[in-house]
Amino acid sequence: MRILVIMIRILGSLHSLTCILFTENDATSANRDDPQPSKRGRKERHIIWKSVEVGQKSTEVPEWKGKLPDATTIKTPLEYFKHFFDDDLLQMIVDESNLYATQERGSSLNLTVEELEQFIGTVLYSTIFHLPRTRRYWKKSSWVQQIAEVFSRNRWEEIKKYIHFNDNSNMPAPTDETRDKLFKIRPIVDKLLHKFQAIPQQQMLCIDEQIVPFKGRSGLKQYNPKKPNKWGYKIFVLCDTNGLVHNFEIYTGKIEPAPNEPDLGASSNIVLRLTSIVQVNMSHLLFFDNWFSSLDLVIELHKKGIYTLGTVRQNRLKGCRLIDDKRMKKLGRGTYDEKSATVEGIEVDVLKWCDTKCVTFISTYAAGDPPGVAERWSKKEKQFIDVACPNVVLEYNKFMGGVDLLDGLVSYYRTKLKSKKYYMRFFFHFLDMVTVNCWLLYRRDGRSLEIPPKKQIDLLDFRAEVAEGVLKCKKDTTRTKSRRSSSDVEKKLLAKKKKGRVAPTPAKDIRMDSVGHWPIPSERQRCKHPGCKNKATIKCSKCQVHLCLNKKSNCYLLFHTQ
Repeated sequence: MRILVIMIRILGSLHSLTCILFTENDATSANRDDPQPSKRGRKERHIIWKSVEVGQKSTEVPEWKGKLPDATTIKTPLEYFKHFFDDDLLQMIVDESNLYATQERGSSLNLTVEELEQFIGTVLYSTIFHLPRTRRYWKKSSWVQQIAEVFSRNRWEEIKKYIHFNDNSNMPAPTDETRDKLFKIRPIVDKLLHKFQAIPQQQMLCIDEQIVPFKGRSGLKQYNPKKPNKWGYKIFVLCDTNGLVHNFEIYTGKIEPAPNEPDLGASSNIVLRLTSIVQVNMSHLLFFDNWFSSLDLVIELHKKGIYTLGTVRQNRLKGCRLIDDKRMKKLGRGTYDEKSATVEGIEVDVLKWCDTKCVTFISTYAAGDPPGVAERWSKKEKQFIDVACPNVVLEYNKFMGGVDLLDGLVSYYRTKLKSKKYYMRFFFHFLDMVTVNCWLLYRRDGRSLEIPPKKQIDLLDFRAEVAEGVLKCKKDTTRTKSRRSSSDVEKKLLAKKKKGRVAPTPAKDIRMDSVGHWPIPSERQRCKHPGCKNKATIKCSKCQVHLCLNKKSNCYLLFHTQ
């Protein structure tokens, strides 16, 4: 009997211990899902939520007090690119690369700004002519002229190996807790941020995460199962609805509070840090998803004159009781429950809408009215049906996808050159991001000057012109830096082949740079100068077009000066 009593007491103790462990695990999971702190930097408020009837409250979009500057002219693709990668930034990379090569092998890399620009041009071309291995660009069976004729294979690989952006002798020790984890790429980040933050902003802005694909070993690597590229480096981006980047911050494992701002938790702190460059009291509209949003965040942003709209998690709405998911699903698609409250004199609207799943929105300017209609597929009826959709949902879907659009544009022609160095992965990503930003600025200027979209060049052609510009502009390309072995018989066979299509006219930056344009004799072809119908026997060695150069007409001079 005594043994039985002892066993019952032991089982009771084990049950109590198990309950304690499960409680701690549940609390840990809740903290992991909700990155908001418990009470740091936030005031305890008594909030009274009131139900909003249909037609009682409608969306009122505030009038924007700013204005985008009018464009005076359309720049060339190279001019847009050189605005971000200017001479100071390129010279800094050259100096640090030569220093790093000296530190590693005892001799300088002898890299120049012109050669670095050509290296960047070959990297951009590699996104257009993608091959599974970089050495294939110099192989006879897959030789790419735009890359193989500019660099020898060994020289290109040497530059890629020693390219650097900061002095390693100034790098803090690994044991230093205050060290910058992005030390090796920090100069590039700071200079590009300065350029991005100076771009004029439109009224609608959005914040979201961006993943730079990477599966190698790195302490900065993150995993996000909801992204197309699940493994990689995480970047928080502030951009407009077209994908134009205005600010970004690379995630290194910890998010500090914004300067002179309250500590609202990691997910809200990053929003305050990114929006520190947004002009206050200009009635900007900011959109974000439920990882960032909280009641305290929308209040702080509204105090700066920034109106917000985003999805929100139910556990971040204190005292706001909405219809539970089970009951709302029974009521059917299109059902929504709306409540409103006044916090510190600021009116906040919360709305829960039932679609395939239930989703909750929070806003300081948008409401359920006027409602709209969303088209959804019905499994029962086997056809598309119209579902009632509150206005707040339409607003969110219309303006939220800026960062996703940026990701799509970058992924079309992403640089896929392999490297184990984390700073090279970031450098290639910044090249892609800058190219997309340049194209979006070009499109914005085209809309300002009322140029039809059909007359504007697309992203692929824009990228090709940037690559050609940095390869050839103000550079003498007459001397080939790589050789292709070919027998005399092969040369004669190639000469007998049919002529290809007409050579394209070079960009204006290359045509008028006054460097390396040498007249060479060639076969007789039509002169490429506009308005001239004569046939010429002289060809430009750099532009690769035929032009008249005789006593009667000098199209060669006109082509390179007008």
